[in-house]
Amino acid sequence: MPRRPTALFIAALAAVAVAAPGATAASPRPFTARTVPFEGHRLYVRDYPGRGPALVLMHGFPDDLHLYDYLIPDLRGRRTIAFDFLGWGRSDKPPHHRYTFAEQGRELDAVVRSLHLGAVVPVAHDGSGPAGIDWSLAHRDRVAALVLLNTFYSVMPTTNAPQAIRIFSQPEFRPLARAIAADRAETRFLFFWQVGRFMSDPRVRATMLHRLWPNFVRSFAAFRSLNRDLIPTVTANTERTPELNAFDRPVRIIFGARDPYLNRGMAQSFHDEMPTSDLFLLPARHYVQVDAPARVAQLIESVPLAPTASGH
Repeated sequence: MPRRPTALFIAALAAVAVAAPGATAASPRPFTARTVPFEGHRLYVRDYPGRGPALVLMHGFPDDLHLYDYLIPDLRGRRTIAFDFLGWGRSDKPPHHRYTFAEQGRELDAVVRSLHLGAVVPVAHDGSGPAGIDWSLAHRDRVAALVLLNTFYSVMPTTNAPQAIRIFSQPEFRPLARAIAADRAETRFLFFWQVGRFMSDPRVRATMLHRLWPNFVRSFAAFRSLNRDLIPTVTANTERTPELNAFDRPVRIIFGARDPYLNRGMAQSFHDEMPTSDLFLLPARHYVQVDAPARVAQLIESVPLAPTASGH
């Protein structure tokens, strides 16, 4: 049994820190498991058949495609693609690899091209915001619409990074990050404490934590690498605000209003910066697709599509 976390560690978490209806699992949808080649590696993809421009669901960190397990059954009739980024879930985990947000954008492109998806609806959550938005800016003609779920991209006034992300991304916490990384019990405590705060329903929380934790252990190198890339990426993206202002494809912003981290203020910032966007705030926390899957699915399925967009 893992030992209890040290008092010093609990105090450190406190120093870093500055009820919605529960989700219920619906009947699973059948899918085809696919492998997409990417720069000498392999990405794991689940392809759910259906009509219209494909919905491409992207996870953040510290999770994987299982983040959408409660949502996908409600996306009835729509072709849906969910995949694990390199280093996560069932995708390859090359040792000593430098994982970056820019690389994740290329992974998204590899999935879209390999599966011949045509026009798509990228759905970005949490750490996949940079990949989803950058890809959409670069491939405007292939974007039927863009959906943002409690995510980030650039410097915003109300940004409040989760404590675990601060520990592993900010230079002043590097000694603490190294100490946590060296101790499995401390890592497990941090994961369960932090990710547990992303969901509202206790039963769903328990299920999701035990589903995500084993995969996170195998993806810890990717987690650390992406955190090192976080501040440079957000800083660089801030210079791209004029491109967000000029983006003319439909954008739907769906945020859990009870998320204290990637919060309603950030949702409003996205809405202000993207003129073609609409905004929906739901009574949910950070994992809005887990807390309110039926409503999120309804909003994704009803997003207006660009007139020239077509799917295969």
